Amino acid sequence: MKPTVILGASPNADRYSFMATEKLSAYGHKVYPVGIRKGDINGHEIYLGKPMFNDVDTVTLYLSALNQKEWYEYIYSLKPKRIIFNPGAENPELYKLASEKGIECINACTLVMLSIGNY
Repeated sequence: MKPTVILGASPNADRYSFMATEKLSAYGHKVYPVGIRKGDINGHEIYLGKPMFNDVDTVTLYLSALNQKEWYEYIYSLKPKRIIFNPGAENPELYKLASEKGIECINACTLVMLSIGNY
């Protein structure tokens, strides 16, 4: 089990962050959906603001690079082992900065990683 923060979580069932939250949970991972709008993803409340979690393994990003900058310090404060930059969330700057802090960075799709068994 890899506790995961889904950054950019949305209550819209058509969004990939919604699907990732569902699939991560279905695979037995603890999920922390964090977004900017109140809502629920199949019983998982979307956290607003920058809540702290103590057991984060992975941060999976569903924010564009332009919208990530204000989240850098928050991401570091979670002390994740890795960050997954989903398609559309690729960010060479954050990738480099996080790598320098010893955080594994991956440009990949969380949904694909889960489906092929390499999450």
